Amino acid sequence: MTMHTVVLGTTGTTPADVLAVARQNAKVELSAEAVTALAKAREIVDALAAKPEPVYGVSTGFGALATRHISTELRAQLQRNIVRSHAAGMGPRVEREVVRALMFLRLKTVCSGHTGVRPEVAQTMADLLNAGITPVVHEYGSLGCSGDLAPLSHCALTLMGEGDAEGPDGTVRPAGELLAEHGIRPVELREKEGLALLNGTDGMLGMLLMAIDDLERLYKSADITAALSLEALLGTDKVLAPELHAIRPHPGQGAAAANMLAVLEGSGLTGHHQDDAPRVQDAYSVRCAPQVAGAGRDTLAHAALVASRELASAVDNPVVLPDGRVESNGNFHGAPVAYVLDFLAIAAADLASISERRTDRLLDKNRSHGLPPFLADDAGVDSGLMIAQYTQAALVSEMKRLAVPASADSIPSSAMQEDHVSMGWSAARKLRTAVGNLARVIAVELYASTRAIELRAGLTPAPASAAAIAAAREAGVAGPGPDRYLSPDLAAAESFVRDGGLLAAVEKITGPLA
Repeated sequence: MTMHTVVLGTTGTTPADVLAVARQNAKVELSAEAVTALAKAREIVDALAAKPEPVYGVSTGFGALATRHISTELRAQLQRNIVRSHAAGMGPRVEREVVRALMFLRLKTVCSGHTGVRPEVAQTMADLLNAGITPVVHEYGSLGCSGDLAPLSHCALTLMGEGDAEGPDGTVRPAGELLAEHGIRPVELREKEGLALLNGTDGMLGMLLMAIDDLERLYKSADITAALSLEALLGTDKVLAPELHAIRPHPGQGAAAANMLAVLEGSGLTGHHQDDAPRVQDAYSVRCAPQVAGAGRDTLAHAALVASRELASAVDNPVVLPDGRVESNGNFHGAPVAYVLDFLAIAAADLASISERRTDRLLDKNRSHGLPPFLADDAGVDSGLMIAQYTQAALVSEMKRLAVPASADSIPSSAMQEDHVSMGWSAARKLRTAVGNLARVIAVELYASTRAIELRAGLTPAPASAAAIAAAREAGVAGPGPDRYLSPDLAAAESFVRDGGLLAAVEKITGPLA
């Protein structure tokens, strides 16, 4: 479904606009201001191209080949060649939303007026997005320095009418055919334009913005499932009191505690310690839920700050400055983005880890305070949720591996000219996997905690918890009963969490969660 039209100026864009274009097929327009800035910067590039002195990216080779001065008659071929040679990706196709974010963010930088790209090239980039033509981009090919080179090259190749692309109907076809069908003329690149289309952190930034969007929803969902587990374990909500979190004033921690307290308001299960197993305190996985989820929230806030700065940036090399200079720089290095991508993978792994510990506690009759083993209907005949926890544990274990930082690695390239790289694209790719796994982990906790609450006969859950349970059942997430084919139930729980159904059901009772 098409959303609003996004108008690009010279000062960057917003996360909401990136998400609208990437995920909701919003249309893109160039502002008059952007067209003027593009034309002005192009005049500077054309003037430099006419001079005998070599200028990097305008009249020279690239990378380690920058020492060669390129004659006028070879410059169009030079720009075509950099796109063709750099479109060297391998492996599976990258998701459509990632490619659309990549294309839109490259266009955002082009519109800044710092790249020297002609207005007609920028317009063609917008035309591709508006036509729903998505270049085929592959998993491997970016080191996160000198930009996301191979991924961006595959996009530029489509702009030239070469290579393969996906049409709006989802069919992959030769790009030239798709452009012709939509009345789009392939671009003929001139000085600097090939380089300008390749040299940015757009892929990793696009994936960061989408991960932040997903994680904001998942962190709220994790607060809900933590509250449901606390209820199911007959825990105490006293540890969520605002005055306790005020004396350790991390904002995320306070928000997570407030969310849990809102979900638990009116619960008839909290504080019912069992006579045969009195508890002075709940286990860490229950009692410290706000501290862990809160730290992740604060990490998200830092990542969002980095992303906002990157959205306001013009990442290219060389850049056209307002005073007419074209200067080389290192702004294409992806370290700022790569670090927070890795940081988020660490936070997501820890949130998944504490969620899994609560699930395991719900299933263990020695620690669940009166619940049946594995929440089974007839334990021994039924295995209940035993293997659902195995699946959750496997997901958590993979997330721990994915938390190993990509940005701590570097491998030299381009004959040692590009001898330190960020690996930000790799950090972004593994974070996408981690975010998907986190949704599944939270879904398993939801599956277990809602079943456990329903097994507490005679005790009434909080109104928000009851709303979550009712909505989950309506979404196909089954409640207590004999063993059944679990995989479809878990898939339904995953969709319910990932698509925001859980959050929407609870917020109807609590109001917006923080």
